[in-house]
Amino acid sequence: MTDVFNINQMIDFYLNDQPIRTDEPQASALLDFVRYHEHLKGTKIGCREGDCGACTVLVGELAPDGQTVNYQSMTSCLTPLGNVQGKHVVTVEGINQASGQLTPVQQAIVDEGGSQCGFCTVGFVMSLTGHSLGDKPATEKSTVAAIDGNICRCTGYKSLERAAAKLTAELEQRPAENALAWLSEKQYVPGYFAGIPARLGKLRPAETNATEASSAATAASATAHANGGAVSTSPSGHAQSQNGHSHSPSHAFAHPLLGGGTDLLVQRLEELREQPVRLIFDQAGRRGIRQEAAGRVVLGAATTASHLLESDLMRGLIPQLPQYLKLVSSTPIRNMGTVAGNFINGSPIGDLTIMFLALGAYITLADPAGTTRELALPDLYLGYKKLAKAPEEQVTEISFPAPLSGDFFHFEKVSKRTHLDIASVNSAVWLRVNDGIITGARVSAGGVGPVPLYLARTSAFLEGRELSGETLAAANEVMQSEISPISDVRGTSDYKRLLMRQLLWAHFLKFAPELEFVN
Repeated sequence: MTDVFNINQMIDFYLNDQPIRTDEPQASALLDFVRYHEHLKGTKIGCREGDCGACTVLVGELAPDGQTVNYQSMTSCLTPLGNVQGKHVVTVEGINQASGQLTPVQQAIVDEGGSQCGFCTVGFVMSLTGHSLGDKPATEKSTVAAIDGNICRCTGYKSLERAAAKLTAELEQRPAENALAWLSEKQYVPGYFAGIPARLGKLRPAETNATEASSAATAASATAHANGGAVSTSPSGHAQSQNGHSHSPSHAFAHPLLGGGTDLLVQRLEELREQPVRLIFDQAGRRGIRQEAAGRVVLGAATTASHLLESDLMRGLIPQLPQYLKLVSSTPIRNMGTVAGNFINGSPIGDLTIMFLALGAYITLADPAGTTRELALPDLYLGYKKLAKAPEEQVTEISFPAPLSGDFFHFEKVSKRTHLDIASVNSAVWLRVNDGIITGARVSAGGVGPVPLYLARTSAFLEGRELSGETLAAANEVMQSEISPISDVRGTSDYKRLLMRQLLWAHFLKFAPELEFVN
Protein backbone atom coordinates (compact mmCIF):
# COMPACT_ATOMS: atom_id res chain seq x y z
CA MET A 1 0.00 0.00 0.00
CA THR A 2 1.45 3.34 -1.06
CA ASP A 3 1.45 6.01 1.61
CA VAL A 4 -0.01 9.39 0.71
CA PHE A 5 1.73 12.53 1.89
CA ASN A 6 1.14 16.25 1.51
CA ILE A 7 4.36 17.70 0.15
CA ASN A 8 3.84 21.05 -1.57
CA GLN A 9 0.34 22.46 -1.87
CA MET A 10 -1.90 25.30 -0.90
CA ILE A 11 -3.29 25.20 2.63
CA ASP A 12 -7.01 25.95 3.00
CA PHE A 13 -8.66 26.42 6.37
CA TYR A 14 -10.81 28.81 8.38
CA LEU A 15 -9.26 31.23 10.84
CA ASN A 16 -12.05 32.38 13.13
CA ASP A 17 -14.78 33.35 10.64
CA GLN A 18 -12.49 33.99 7.68
CA PRO A 19 -11.42 31.57 4.93
CA ILE A 20 -7.66 31.30 4.52
CA ARG A 21 -5.74 30.07 1.49
CA THR A 22 -1.96 30.26 1.73
CA ASP A 23 1.18 28.85 0.18
CA GLU A 24 3.28 29.50 3.28
CA PRO A 25 5.64 26.61 4.14
CA GLN A 26 3.74 23.72 5.70
CA ALA A 27 6.29 23.37 8.49
CA SER A 28 5.76 26.99 9.56
CA ALA A 29 4.47 27.42 13.08
CA LEU A 30 0.77 28.27 13.19
CA LEU A 31 1.65 30.85 15.83
CA ASP A 32 3.80 32.83 13.42
CA PHE A 33 1.17 32.73 10.68
CA VAL A 34 -1.53 33.98 13.04
CA ARG A 35 0.56 36.81 14.43
CA TYR A 36 2.71 37.97 11.51
CA HIS A 37 0.56 37.17 8.47
CA GLU A 38 -2.91 37.73 9.89
CA HIS A 39 -1.81 40.27 12.54
CA LEU A 40 -3.86 38.66 15.30
CA LYS A 41 -1.66 39.51 18.26
CA GLY A 42 -3.87 38.13 21.02
CA THR A 43 -2.09 34.78 20.74
CA LYS A 44 1.15 35.29 22.64
CA ILE A 45 4.72 34.16 22.05
CA GLY A 46 6.11 32.60 25.21
CA CYS A 47 8.44 29.64 25.52
CA ARG A 48 8.10 28.30 21.94
CA GLU A 49 8.46 24.81 23.40
CA GLY A 50 4.83 23.99 24.20
CA ASP A 51 5.29 24.47 27.94
CA CYS A 52 3.73 27.80 28.89
CA GLY A 53 0.43 27.67 26.99
CA ALA A 54 0.37 31.40 26.16
CA CYS A 55 -0.02 30.53 22.47
CA THR A 56 -2.97 28.15 22.93
CA VAL A 57 -5.56 28.12 20.16
CA LEU A 58 -8.44 25.79 19.29
CA VAL A 59 -8.28 23.56 16.23
CA GLY A 60 -11.58 22.11 15.07
CA GLU A 61 -11.86 19.08 12.80
CA LEU A 62 -15.03 18.11 10.97
CA ALA A 63 -16.52 14.93 12.44
CA PRO A 64 -17.16 11.96 10.14
CA ASP A 65 -20.89 12.76 10.15
CA GLY A 66 -20.15 16.11 8.53
CA GLN A 67 -22.53 17.83 10.96
CA THR A 68 -20.34 18.68 13.93
CA VAL A 69 -16.82 19.94 14.60
CA ASN A 70 -14.59 18.51 17.33
CA TYR A 71 -12.36 21.15 18.91
CA GLN A 72 -9.06 20.53 20.68
CA SER A 73 -6.67 22.93 22.37
CA MET A 74 -3.22 23.03 20.78
CA THR A 75 -0.07 25.04 21.33
CA SER A 76 0.25 27.04 18.12
CA CYS A 77 4.02 27.44 18.55
CA LEU A 78 4.40 23.70 17.78
CA THR A 79 1.49 23.22 15.37
CA PRO A 80 2.71 22.85 11.78
CA LEU A 81 0.69 25.15 9.55
CA GLY A 82 0.04 22.27 7.16
CA ASN A 83 -1.72 20.32 9.92
CA VAL A 84 -4.65 22.76 9.93
CA GLN A 85 -5.60 21.98 6.33
CA GLY A 86 -9.38 21.72 6.12
CA LYS A 87 -9.86 22.71 9.77
CA HIS A 88 -11.17 25.59 11.87
CA VAL A 89 -8.57 27.53 13.84
CA VAL A 90 -9.92 29.74 16.63
CA THR A 91 -7.90 32.46 18.33
CA VAL A 92 -9.03 34.73 21.14
CA GLU A 93 -10.15 37.30 18.56
CA GLY A 94 -12.71 34.79 17.29
CA ILE A 95 -14.67 33.96 20.45
CA ASN A 96 -16.49 37.19 21.28
CA GLN A 97 -19.81 38.47 19.98
CA ALA A 98 -19.79 41.50 17.68
CA SER A 99 -20.85 43.63 20.64
CA GLY A 100 -17.54 42.91 22.32
CA GLN A 101 -19.14 41.54 25.48
CA LEU A 102 -16.96 39.22 27.52
CA THR A 103 -17.67 35.51 27.22
CA PRO A 104 -18.67 33.59 30.38
CA VAL A 105 -15.13 32.15 30.45
CA GLN A 106 -13.56 35.59 30.35
CA GLN A 107 -16.05 36.98 32.85
CA ALA A 108 -15.38 34.17 35.33
CA ILE A 109 -11.64 34.90 35.21
CA VAL A 110 -12.30 38.64 35.72
CA ASP A 111 -14.72 38.05 38.57
CA GLU A 112 -12.31 35.78 40.44
CA GLY A 113 -9.20 37.93 39.90
CA GLY A 114 -7.63 35.30 37.67
CA SER A 115 -5.62 37.76 35.58
CA GLN A 116 -2.82 40.02 36.73
CA CYS A 117 -0.17 40.83 34.11
CA GLY A 118 -2.46 39.26 31.51
CA PHE A 119 0.20 37.68 29.31
CA CYS A 120 -0.92 34.12 30.01
CA THR A 121 -4.63 34.90 30.30
CA VAL A 122 -5.44 34.34 26.64
CA GLY A 123 -4.13 30.78 26.86
CA PHE A 124 -6.33 30.02 29.86
CA VAL A 125 -9.33 31.55 28.10
CA MET A 126 -8.82 29.42 25.00
CA SER A 127 -8.27 26.19 26.95
CA LEU A 128 -11.42 26.75 28.99
CA THR A 129 -13.39 27.71 25.88
CA GLY A 130 -12.30 24.47 24.25
CA HIS A 131 -13.42 22.61 27.36
CA SER A 132 -16.80 24.33 27.13
CA LEU A 133 -17.15 23.10 23.53
CA GLY A 134 -16.50 19.48 24.58
CA ASP A 135 -19.11 16.77 24.44
CA LYS A 136 -18.52 15.32 27.91
CA PRO A 137 -20.16 16.54 31.14
CA ALA A 138 -18.07 19.21 32.81
CA THR A 139 -16.83 18.48 36.31
CA GLU A 140 -14.62 20.62 38.49
CA LYS A 141 -11.83 18.09 38.02
CA SER A 142 -12.14 18.01 34.24
CA THR A 143 -12.34 21.81 34.02
CA VAL A 144 -9.12 22.23 36.01
CA ALA A 145 -7.52 19.48 33.91
CA ALA A 146 -8.34 21.49 30.77
CA ILE A 147 -5.83 24.15 31.84
CA ASP A 148 -3.03 21.72 32.72
CA GLY A 149 -1.02 23.08 29.79
CA ASN A 150 -1.21 26.71 30.91
CA ILE A 151 1.27 28.30 33.29
CA CYS A 152 0.70 31.52 35.23
CA ARG A 153 3.46 33.15 37.30
CA CYS A 154 1.26 35.81 38.93
CA THR A 155 -1.94 34.46 40.41
CA GLY A 156 -0.88 31.38 42.36
CA TYR A 157 -3.68 29.53 40.53
CA LYS A 158 -6.27 29.68 43.33
CA SER A 159 -8.17 32.46 41.59
CA LEU A 160 -8.07 30.47 38.36
CA GLU A 161 -9.34 27.40 40.18
CA ARG A 162 -12.22 29.45 41.53
CA ALA A 163 -12.95 30.66 38.00
CA ALA A 164 -12.91 27.03 36.83
CA ALA A 165 -15.37 26.08 39.59
CA LYS A 166 -17.69 28.91 38.61
CA LEU A 167 -17.52 27.88 34.98
CA THR A 168 -18.23 24.25 35.87
CA ALA A 169 -21.39 25.26 37.71
CA GLU A 170 -22.58 27.23 34.69
CA LEU A 171 -21.82 24.37 32.30
CA GLU A 172 -24.05 22.03 34.30
CA GLN A 173 -26.90 23.63 32.35
CA ARG A 174 -25.36 22.78 28.97
CA PRO A 175 -27.66 20.32 27.18
CA ALA A 176 -26.34 17.04 25.80
CA GLU A 177 -28.11 17.66 22.49
CA ASN A 178 -27.61 20.78 20.38
CA ALA A 179 -25.04 22.09 22.85
CA LEU A 180 -23.55 24.53 20.32
CA ALA A 181 -26.83 26.45 20.07
CA TRP A 182 -26.91 26.78 23.87
CA LEU A 183 -23.26 27.88 23.98
CA SER A 184 -23.94 30.48 21.31
CA GLU A 185 -27.03 31.73 23.12
CA LYS A 186 -25.02 32.06 26.35
CA GLN A 187 -22.26 33.82 24.36
CA TYR A 188 -19.51 31.29 24.98
CA VAL A 189 -18.92 31.44 21.21
CA PRO A 190 -20.31 33.64 18.42
CA GLY A 191 -23.13 32.59 16.12
CA TYR A 192 -20.80 31.98 13.17
CA PHE A 193 -19.70 28.68 14.78
CA ALA A 194 -23.00 27.15 13.65
CA GLY A 195 -22.00 27.52 10.00
CA ILE A 196 -18.50 26.10 10.35
CA PRO A 197 -19.42 22.43 9.63
CA ALA A 198 -20.88 23.38 6.24
CA ARG A 199 -17.87 25.57 5.45
CA LEU A 200 -15.39 22.84 6.33
CA GLY A 201 -17.46 20.37 4.33
CA LYS A 202 -16.84 22.45 1.22
CA LEU A 203 -13.09 22.10 1.78
CA ARG A 204 -13.27 18.30 1.66
CA PRO A 205 -13.26 18.00 -2.18
CA ALA A 206 -10.13 20.14 -2.24
CA GLU A 207 -8.55 17.82 0.31
CA THR A 208 -9.38 14.83 -1.89
CA ASN A 209 -7.76 16.45 -4.94
CA ALA A 210 -4.71 17.37 -2.90
CA THR A 211 -4.45 13.78 -1.73
CA GLU A 212 -4.41 12.53 -5.32
CA ALA A 213 -1.78 15.07 -6.31
CA SER A 214 0.43 14.26 -3.35
CA SER A 215 0.08 10.54 -4.11
CA ALA A 216 1.70 11.16 -7.46
CA ALA A 217 4.38 13.23 -5.79
CA THR A 218 5.06 10.39 -3.36
CA ALA A 219 5.56 7.96 -6.24
CA ALA A 220 8.05 10.36 -7.79
CA SER A 221 9.78 10.67 -4.42
CA ALA A 222 10.12 6.90 -4.13
CA THR A 223 11.71 6.77 -7.60
CA ALA A 224 14.17 9.46 -6.69
CA HIS A 225 15.02 7.64 -3.48
CA ALA A 226 15.58 4.37 -5.34
CA ASN A 227 18.19 6.18 -7.41
CA GLY A 228 20.46 6.56 -4.44
CA GLY A 229 18.83 8.34 -1.50
CA ALA A 230 19.90 7.23 1.97
CA VAL A 231 17.55 9.01 4.29
CA SER A 232 15.28 7.79 7.07
CA THR A 233 12.38 9.88 8.28
CA SER A 234 9.97 9.24 11.12
CA PRO A 235 6.28 9.72 11.83
CA SER A 236 7.25 12.16 14.57
CA GLY A 237 8.87 14.40 12.00
CA HIS A 238 12.44 13.41 12.82
CA ALA A 239 14.47 13.14 9.66
CA GLN A 240 17.61 11.17 10.27
CA SER A 241 20.01 8.72 8.75
CA GLN A 242 20.35 5.16 10.02
CA ASN A 243 22.54 6.32 12.89
CA GLY A 244 20.42 9.36 13.72
CA HIS A 245 22.48 12.01 11.96
CA SER A 246 21.00 14.78 9.87
CA HIS A 247 19.91 13.99 6.34
CA SER A 248 20.89 15.33 2.95
CA PRO A 249 17.88 16.74 1.07
CA SER A 250 19.19 15.83 -2.38
CA HIS A 251 16.30 13.49 -3.20
CA ALA A 252 12.56 13.99 -2.96
CA PHE A 253 12.19 11.05 -0.60
CA ALA A 254 14.50 12.87 1.77
CA HIS A 255 11.79 15.37 2.62
CA PRO A 256 11.23 14.87 6.35
CA LEU A 257 8.02 13.41 7.65
CA LEU A 258 6.20 15.69 10.04
CA GLY A 259 3.63 14.41 12.51
CA GLY A 260 2.41 16.43 15.48
CA GLY A 261 5.48 18.69 15.50
CA THR A 262 5.95 18.55 19.27
CA ASP A 263 9.62 17.58 18.98
CA LEU A 264 10.70 18.77 15.57
CA LEU A 265 9.30 22.30 15.67
CA VAL A 266 11.26 22.84 18.88
CA GLN A 267 14.47 21.54 17.37
CA ARG A 268 14.45 22.51 13.70
CA LEU A 269 11.69 25.01 12.90
CA GLU A 270 13.77 27.40 10.80
CA GLU A 271 15.45 24.59 8.90
CA LEU A 272 12.15 22.89 8.08
CA ARG A 273 10.55 26.10 6.89
CA GLU A 274 13.10 26.13 4.08
CA GLN A 275 12.22 22.73 2.63
CA PRO A 276 9.17 20.65 1.70
CA VAL A 277 7.84 18.25 4.31
CA ARG A 278 5.51 15.27 4.17
CA LEU A 279 2.61 15.55 6.60
CA ILE A 280 1.16 12.42 8.16
CA PHE A 281 -0.76 13.73 11.17
CA ASP A 282 -4.15 13.50 9.46
CA GLN A 283 -3.66 10.31 7.47
CA ALA A 284 -6.62 8.10 8.36
CA GLY A 285 -4.55 4.98 7.77
CA ARG A 286 -2.04 6.06 10.42
CA ARG A 287 -4.68 6.58 13.11
CA GLY A 288 -6.95 4.27 15.02
CA ILE A 289 -6.74 1.61 17.74
CA ARG A 290 -8.13 -1.90 17.26
CA GLN A 291 -7.89 -5.36 18.78
CA GLU A 292 -7.36 -8.24 16.39
CA ALA A 293 -8.89 -11.69 16.70
CA ALA A 294 -5.55 -13.11 17.81
CA GLY A 295 -5.62 -10.80 20.81
CA ARG A 296 -3.06 -8.23 19.71
CA VAL A 297 -3.81 -4.53 20.03
CA VAL A 298 -2.77 -2.48 16.99
CA LEU A 299 -2.27 1.30 16.85
CA GLY A 300 -1.68 3.45 13.81
CA ALA A 301 1.65 5.23 14.00
CA ALA A 302 0.00 8.70 14.11
CA THR A 303 -2.19 7.79 17.08
CA THR A 304 -1.80 10.53 19.68
CA ALA A 305 -1.58 10.32 23.45
CA SER A 306 -5.10 11.79 23.59
CA HIS A 307 -6.35 9.00 21.34
CA LEU A 308 -4.97 6.53 23.89
CA LEU A 309 -6.57 8.45 26.74
CA GLU A 310 -9.98 8.49 25.07
CA SER A 311 -9.94 4.91 23.78
CA ASP A 312 -12.51 2.66 25.45
CA LEU A 313 -10.44 -0.33 24.33
CA MET A 314 -7.25 0.93 25.98
CA ARG A 315 -9.04 1.99 29.15
CA GLY A 316 -10.67 -1.42 29.36
CA LEU A 317 -7.36 -3.22 29.03
CA ILE A 318 -5.43 -0.85 31.32
CA PRO A 319 -7.93 0.75 33.73
CA GLN A 320 -5.33 3.07 35.28
CA LEU A 321 -4.14 4.35 31.88
CA PRO A 322 -5.84 7.78 32.21
CA GLN A 323 -4.01 8.32 35.50
CA TYR A 324 -0.68 7.46 33.86
CA LEU A 325 -1.27 9.54 30.73
CA LYS A 326 -2.10 12.58 32.82
CA LEU A 327 1.58 12.47 33.82
CA VAL A 328 2.56 12.80 30.14
CA SER A 329 2.99 16.44 29.18
CA SER A 330 -0.27 18.45 28.98
CA THR A 331 -3.64 18.35 27.25
CA PRO A 332 -2.56 20.42 24.21
CA ILE A 333 0.62 18.39 23.70
CA ARG A 334 -1.24 15.10 24.17
CA ASN A 335 -3.61 16.31 21.45
CA MET A 336 -0.65 16.72 19.10
CA GLY A 337 2.16 14.30 19.94
CA THR A 338 2.09 10.86 18.27
CA VAL A 339 3.04 7.53 19.83
CA ALA A 340 5.44 6.61 17.03
CA GLY A 341 6.98 10.06 17.28
CA ASN A 342 7.79 9.39 20.92
CA PHE A 343 9.44 6.11 19.90
CA ILE A 344 11.50 7.49 17.02
CA ASN A 345 12.62 10.56 18.93
CA GLY A 346 14.59 8.04 20.96
CA SER A 347 14.68 10.03 24.18
CA PRO A 348 15.90 7.90 27.10
CA ILE A 349 13.00 9.31 29.16
CA GLY A 350 10.16 9.13 26.65
CA ASP A 351 7.09 8.35 28.77
CA LEU A 352 5.11 6.54 26.09
CA THR A 353 8.17 4.56 25.03
CA ILE A 354 8.70 3.35 28.58
CA MET A 355 5.05 2.29 28.86
CA PHE A 356 5.08 0.37 25.59
CA LEU A 357 8.38 -1.35 26.38
CA ALA A 358 6.69 -2.92 29.40
CA LEU A 359 3.65 -3.80 27.29
CA GLY A 360 5.85 -5.88 24.98
CA ALA A 361 5.32 -3.68 21.93
CA TYR A 362 6.46 -4.30 18.37
CA ILE A 363 6.64 -1.76 15.57
CA THR A 364 5.89 -2.43 11.90
CA LEU A 365 8.35 -0.86 9.51
CA ALA A 366 7.62 -0.37 5.82
CA ASP A 367 9.89 0.62 2.94
CA PRO A 368 8.81 2.60 -0.16
CA ALA A 369 8.06 -0.63 -2.06
CA GLY A 370 5.56 -1.66 0.61
CA THR A 371 7.71 -4.40 2.13
CA THR A 372 7.11 -4.61 5.87
CA ARG A 373 8.85 -6.19 8.82
CA GLU A 374 8.24 -6.29 12.55
CA LEU A 375 10.78 -5.22 15.12
CA ALA A 376 10.54 -5.61 18.88
CA LEU A 377 10.57 -2.12 20.37
CA PRO A 378 13.65 -2.76 22.57
CA ASP A 379 15.60 -3.76 19.45
CA LEU A 380 14.96 -0.37 17.84
CA TYR A 381 17.52 1.33 20.08
CA LEU A 382 21.20 0.78 19.31
CA GLY A 383 22.60 3.73 21.24
CA TYR A 384 21.81 7.32 22.05
CA LYS A 385 19.60 8.54 19.16
CA LYS A 386 20.72 5.58 17.02
CA LEU A 387 17.97 3.42 15.57
CA ALA A 388 18.03 -0.09 14.10
CA LYS A 389 16.08 0.60 10.96
CA ALA A 390 17.03 0.92 7.32
CA PRO A 391 17.24 4.46 5.97
CA GLU A 392 14.08 4.19 3.89
CA GLU A 393 11.90 2.43 6.46
CA GLN A 394 9.00 4.13 8.20
CA VAL A 395 6.88 3.15 11.21
CA THR A 396 3.33 2.35 10.12
CA GLU A 397 1.87 0.44 13.07
CA ILE A 398 2.51 -0.41 16.71
CA SER A 399 1.20 -3.59 18.32
CA PHE A 400 1.33 -5.35 21.67
CA PRO A 401 -0.29 -8.43 23.26
CA ALA A 402 -3.52 -7.49 25.01
CA PRO A 403 -3.14 -7.88 28.79
CA LEU A 404 -5.40 -10.50 30.36
CA SER A 405 -7.94 -9.51 32.98
CA GLY A 406 -5.74 -10.68 35.85
CA ASP A 407 -2.54 -9.06 34.57
CA PHE A 408 -1.01 -6.05 36.30
CA PHE A 409 0.42 -2.95 34.59
CA HIS A 410 1.85 0.05 36.38
CA PHE A 411 3.73 3.23 35.41
CA GLU A 412 5.71 5.54 37.68
CA LYS A 413 7.40 8.85 36.93
CA VAL A 414 9.59 11.14 39.03
CA SER A 415 9.92 14.74 37.86
CA LYS A 416 10.42 18.14 39.44
CA ARG A 417 6.78 19.01 38.72
CA THR A 418 4.03 16.40 38.81
CA HIS A 419 2.54 17.60 35.54
CA LEU A 420 3.90 19.27 32.42
CA ASP A 421 7.47 18.15 33.02
CA ILE A 422 9.95 15.63 31.68
CA ALA A 423 11.04 12.76 33.86
CA SER A 424 14.18 12.46 35.91
CA VAL A 425 13.48 8.72 36.00
CA ASN A 426 10.44 6.78 34.83
CA SER A 427 9.55 3.10 34.83
CA ALA A 428 6.79 0.67 33.94
CA VAL A 429 6.09 -2.97 34.75
CA TRP A 430 3.76 -5.68 33.47
CA LEU A 431 3.21 -8.73 35.67
CA ARG A 432 1.33 -12.01 35.53
CA VAL A 433 1.11 -13.88 38.84
CA ASN A 434 -0.47 -17.29 39.46
CA ASP A 435 -0.74 -18.78 42.96
CA GLY A 436 1.92 -16.45 44.31
CA ILE A 437 4.43 -17.23 41.52
CA ILE A 438 5.47 -14.62 38.96
CA THR A 439 4.80 -16.34 35.62
CA GLY A 440 5.45 -13.32 33.40
CA ALA A 441 7.28 -10.01 33.88
CA ARG A 442 8.42 -7.08 31.78
CA VAL A 443 10.20 -4.15 33.41
CA SER A 444 11.29 -0.95 31.68
CA ALA A 445 13.25 2.08 32.85
CA GLY A 446 13.98 5.57 31.54
CA GLY A 447 16.62 8.10 32.51
CA VAL A 448 19.10 5.46 33.64
CA GLY A 449 20.86 4.69 30.36
CA PRO A 450 21.57 6.14 26.92
CA VAL A 451 18.34 4.68 25.51
CA PRO A 452 14.89 3.77 26.83
CA LEU A 453 15.64 0.48 28.56
CA TYR A 454 13.80 -2.81 28.54
CA LEU A 455 15.34 -4.55 31.54
CA ALA A 456 15.60 -8.01 30.01
CA ARG A 457 17.75 -9.59 32.72
CA THR A 458 15.62 -8.21 35.54
CA SER A 459 12.45 -9.38 33.80
CA ALA A 460 13.87 -12.87 33.22
CA PHE A 461 15.05 -13.06 36.83
CA LEU A 462 11.56 -12.39 38.17
CA GLU A 463 9.85 -15.07 36.11
CA GLY A 464 9.23 -18.32 37.95
CA ARG A 465 9.99 -16.85 41.38
CA GLU A 466 7.77 -16.34 44.39
CA LEU A 467 6.22 -12.91 44.79
CA SER A 468 8.02 -11.83 47.95
CA GLY A 469 10.18 -9.11 49.44
CA GLU A 470 13.22 -11.35 49.12
CA THR A 471 12.60 -11.84 45.40
CA LEU A 472 12.20 -8.13 44.89
CA ALA A 473 15.39 -7.32 46.80
CA ALA A 474 17.30 -9.78 44.66
CA ALA A 475 15.69 -8.37 41.49
CA ASN A 476 16.89 -4.93 42.50
CA GLU A 477 20.48 -6.22 42.55
CA VAL A 478 20.04 -7.51 39.01
CA MET A 479 18.45 -4.26 37.94
CA GLN A 480 21.26 -2.17 39.41
CA SER A 481 23.74 -4.09 37.25
CA GLU A 482 21.56 -3.51 34.18
CA ILE A 483 21.23 0.29 34.39
CA SER A 484 23.96 2.88 33.88
CA PRO A 485 22.70 6.33 34.92
CA ILE A 486 24.86 9.42 34.63
CA SER A 487 24.84 12.58 36.72
CA ASP A 488 23.15 15.54 35.03
CA VAL A 489 20.82 18.44 35.80
CA ARG A 490 18.08 16.00 36.82
CA GLY A 491 20.13 14.29 39.51
CA THR A 492 23.28 12.38 40.33
CA SER A 493 23.80 8.81 39.20
CA ASP A 494 23.46 7.60 42.81
CA TYR A 495 20.19 9.47 43.19
CA LYS A 496 18.82 7.88 40.02
CA ARG A 497 19.83 4.42 41.21
CA LEU A 498 17.98 5.08 44.45
CA LEU A 499 14.94 6.28 42.51
CA MET A 500 14.90 3.12 40.42
CA ARG A 501 14.99 0.96 43.53
CA GLN A 502 12.09 2.93 44.96
CA LEU A 503 10.11 2.75 41.73
CA LEU A 504 10.62 -1.00 41.51
CA TRP A 505 9.21 -1.32 45.02
CA ALA A 506 6.38 1.10 44.16
CA HIS A 507 5.31 -1.12 41.25
CA PHE A 508 5.14 -4.25 43.37
CA LEU A 509 3.58 -2.61 46.42
CA LYS A 510 0.80 -1.31 44.20
CA PHE A 511 0.17 -4.90 43.14
CA ALA A 512 0.78 -6.55 46.50
CA PRO A 513 0.61 -4.03 49.39
CA GLU A 514 1.37 -6.76 51.90
CA LEU A 515 4.96 -7.15 50.69
CA GLU A 516 7.56 -6.32 53.31
CA PHE A 517 10.62 -4.33 52.29
CA VAL A 518 13.91 -6.26 52.41
CA ASN A 519 17.14 -4.26 52.24
